[in-house]
Amino acid sequence: MANDQYQVYGEITGPIVMIGFGSIGRGTLPLIERHFNFDKSRVVVIDPNDGNRAIVEERGFRFIQEAVTRKNYESLLTPLLTEGEGRGFCVNLSVDTGSLDLIRMCRELGVLYIDTVVEPWLGFYFDDSLTNADRTNYALRETVRKEKRKNPGGTTAVSCCGANPGMVSWFVKQALVDIANDTGLKYEEPAADDREGWAKLMKKVGVKGIHIAERDTQRTRDPKPMNVFWNTWSVEGFISEGMQPSELGWGTHEKWRPKNAKDHKKGPKCAIYLEQPGGNTRVRTWCPTPGAQYGFLVTHNESISIADYFTVVDKHDEVSYRPTVHYAYHPCNDAVLSMHELFGAAGHIQPVHHVLDEDELVDGIDELGVLLFGHEKNAYWYGSQLSLEETRRIAPYQNVTGLQVTSAVLAGMVWALENPQAGIVEADEMDYKRCLDVQRQYLGPVKGYYTDWTPLKDRPGLFPEDLDEKDPWQFRNILVH
Repeated sequence: MANDQYQVYGEITGPIVMIGFGSIGRGTLPLIERHFNFDKSRVVVIDPNDGNRAIVEERGFRFIQEAVTRKNYESLLTPLLTEGEGRGFCVNLSVDTGSLDLIRMCRELGVLYIDTVVEPWLGFYFDDSLTNADRTNYALRETVRKEKRKNPGGTTAVSCCGANPGMVSWFVKQALVDIANDTGLKYEEPAADDREGWAKLMKKVGVKGIHIAERDTQRTRDPKPMNVFWNTWSVEGFISEGMQPSELGWGTHEKWRPKNAKDHKKGPKCAIYLEQPGGNTRVRTWCPTPGAQYGFLVTHNESISIADYFTVVDKHDEVSYRPTVHYAYHPCNDAVLSMHELFGAAGHIQPVHHVLDEDELVDGIDELGVLLFGHEKNAYWYGSQLSLEETRRIAPYQNVTGLQVTSAVLAGMVWALENPQAGIVEADEMDYKRCLDVQRQYLGPVKGYYTDWTPLKDRPGLFPEDLDEKDPWQFRNILVH
């Protein structure tokens, strides 16, 4: 089934079941076609909305218009995933589907699995019977990590493998190696599965913290209308995470914390959350094209997983090192306006949601990377600078943001096929070189930039501020108060 002009990475011998066919599913399907051999009669796409049915059926694939729910997922998916010979692959790209339950089911069936987020069942994000601690990504991640500890090994299930979370974890390792080399550090690169070695290397390099620093400059032909939420990827996904508590991995160098910061009582305790929504929390960060900018401190799985992965524990079982890690996201201008509109109306969600497709956008890039700061060379951004023009040239049915996600799904699927008995894994635990080797063809320029910027630059201005001028990289200086 694979396209002869593209590299074929392997064969999927059983059924392929894709759950969700929104902007990400629509973009992922052509990449699967390009890079894998499979039986097209054994491909099924499931989505409650049939707006994109034609894209599926014109390729000769089966489309089922149905929502995957807590009540029907086993009866609906089991026959589809187990039909015929070979090992199936479940590609979960949907909102409101319980990732943990799907992971358990797929592993019991011996079916490979991948998703882009630990997604709960419908209703979780806005359930006012839950505490804010219960609604965090930390809590959601812990459910999957608990399952991993309880049932180690077995059939591979790749958790949280999109652009971020996902690709950015591979960028972190590449950036760390770059800084180590550029500072003349004597070291031996740790093996792909040597978590302790990677954590010690980051400590040795002297990284205080990491921003997943992103700027989306994609622009539309027409202005955004009132009372409509526009975004370059899932509106429902962005609103959901924007309404969750703001979260960040909490580093050992921090000397101050916000008054509304809360700790977790269970698990690795590598993160804190704020008693305020991420979509209404701003931080200072830096990206190559705009330079200094504001970003939303929206909760993401990678803020927790990266902080956890790079934690160093001493011989007394005490944490001796951990970086502060969080998302610092400036979405496209229309999404910023949409988010301001939402919170200006006391969290009342707009009735109309719309994902901007490649035909509505006129230009722009999605500059998505990681900013490692506090080391000898101050700060280093490494990431993708993919443009809309490049995206249109190399892949169908997606804008820039979508391609960064879908190409990471492709890389994760390749890794899973090559490592079918790895158990439950996050992107941090995968071979970053192999994954970037697969993905890089779809990322446009992938570059690193050093900068002398710090969150203290040009501050204070006309008004006094509560700053820590001795240590620029304190979260106290990064958070917009």
